[in-house]
Amino acid sequence: MKKVNLPILCFLFAALTLPAQKKEAEKKPAEPVNSLNKSETYSPLVFRNIGPAVTSGRISDIVVHPKHPNIWYIASASGGVFKTTNAGTTFEPIFDQAGAYSIGCLAIDQNNPNIIWVGSGENNNQRSVAYGDGIYKSEDGGKSFKNMGLGKSEHIGMICIDPTNSDIVYVAAYGPVWNAGGDRGIYKTMDGGKTWKAILTVSENTGFNEIHMDPNHPSTLYATAHQRRRHEWTYISGGPESNIYKSTDAGTSWNKINNGLPANDMGRIGMAVSPVNSDVLYAIVEASEGKGLYKSEDRGASWSKQSDWATAGNYYQEIKADPKDENKLYSLDTYAMVSVNGGKSFSALGEKNKHVDNHAIYVFPENTNHILVGCDGGLYESFDGAKTWNFKANLPITQFYRVCVDNSKPFYYVYGGTQDNNTLGGPARSISASGITNADWFVTV
Repeated sequence: MKKVNLPILCFLFAALTLPAQKKEAEKKPAEPVNSLNKSETYSPLVFRNIGPAVTSGRISDIVVHPKHPNIWYIASASGGVFKTTNAGTTFEPIFDQAGAYSIGCLAIDQNNPNIIWVGSGENNNQRSVAYGDGIYKSEDGGKSFKNMGLGKSEHIGMICIDPTNSDIVYVAAYGPVWNAGGDRGIYKTMDGGKTWKAILTVSENTGFNEIHMDPNHPSTLYATAHQRRRHEWTYISGGPESNIYKSTDAGTSWNKINNGLPANDMGRIGMAVSPVNSDVLYAIVEASEGKGLYKSEDRGASWSKQSDWATAGNYYQEIKADPKDENKLYSLDTYAMVSVNGGKSFSALGEKNKHVDNHAIYVFPENTNHILVGCDGGLYESFDGAKTWNFKANLPITQFYRVCVDNSKPFYYVYGGTQDNNTLGGPARSISASGITNADWFVTV
C-alpha cells in the first residue's frame, strides 16, 4: 500500500475547503441594523403647523424698521422670530432654521436696517424659562441668520448697536439661571460679531440684563448687573453684586453709579434713557429695602427716588421712556402701567379686551398714540393710546407645557396645557379648504 504524505494532504484539503467556507460566509445574512438610529428613517417626515394662534403666546421683544413702520420683527419667548411687512396683516416665521426657539431680545441697525441681531434665550428668570445658544445676526432682513457666538450665555438680556459704526455692537449676557458660570457680562465686538471681548464682568454668579447707549454720545454706556440664581426649591434675586455701571469711553473703563440708590442688596434693575433728553435716566429697582422707581437728571451722577413702584424681577422689571415726552414712562407688569410725571405715580395704561402679563412695548415716535404691546397672550396694537386694542390672531406661538392626542376619526385631536391660556384642543388635520383655523381650536376646561 502506497504511503500518503499527511502534511500535503492537509494542505490540499484546506485549499479545497477554504473557498467553500468563504462562499458560505458571504451567504450569511448581514447583522440587523437598527433603523431607528438612522437619520434617513426620519428624513421623509416634516413638521407642519397646526396652530393655534387663537391665544398666541408670550412676546419678549419688538423692533420696527426705522424707515418703513409697517415692517416689524417680533420675538417670542417660545416660538422664534416673526416678521411682517404689512403691519401685522400677515407674519412670516424667519428663525425656524436656527438652533434656538426661545428669544430674549432683538436689535435692528438704524443705519442698515437689513442687519438684524437676535439674542437667544428668554431674558427672564421664571421656572419655565428656556435657554438659547448665543447671538445671531442677519444681513438680509431676516432671510438668513448666522450664529455669531456667546453660546454659553444661555440668556441674552439686551443688544445695543453703535449708530455711527454698524460693526460695533454691545451685548448684555445674562448667563445661566440654574447654575454659575457661562458667558455672562458685557461683551463688545468691533468686527460685526466675528470676535467678542468681555469688557465688563463681575462674577460667575452675576450677569447683565440690560445695556443702554446715550443716543447723543455713543461712547457713553449704562449697564445693569443682576446677581441671581434659581434652584428647584427657591429663586434668589439680588445680592451685593447687583448694580448700575457707566462707561464714558465705549466700554474701556466702568464705574458704579449708585449714589442715591438703595444701599442694601439690590435685585433686578431695569433702565431707560430718555430719547428727548439723554441727561434723564430712569431705573426701576428691586431691593430688600428701598425698592422703587428712581430718576437721575445728571446722567447717573445722582439718583432720587420718585415712588415705591416696582415689579417682579423674575418676570418683569422693564421700563420704556416715551419718545416725545421726557416725563412719560411705561412700566411692563401684569397690567401695563404709565407715568406722566417722571415716575412719581403710575396708572393703568389700559387692558380693555386685552391679555395681561406684558413684556414688550413699542411706541411709534411719529404718533405716540400708536402702540404695540407684547404679552403672554401675543401681540396687540392700539391707535388711541391704549383705549382700545387690536389682537393679532395670526401668531401661532402658544407655549405648551405638555401635549397628548386622542383616537378621534378620521383625524385625531391634539390637546395641550398652555402657559396662562388654559388647556386647548384642536384637530391634527381638516377637510376644509382653509386648513386648520383658529375656530377649530377650543378650550377643554
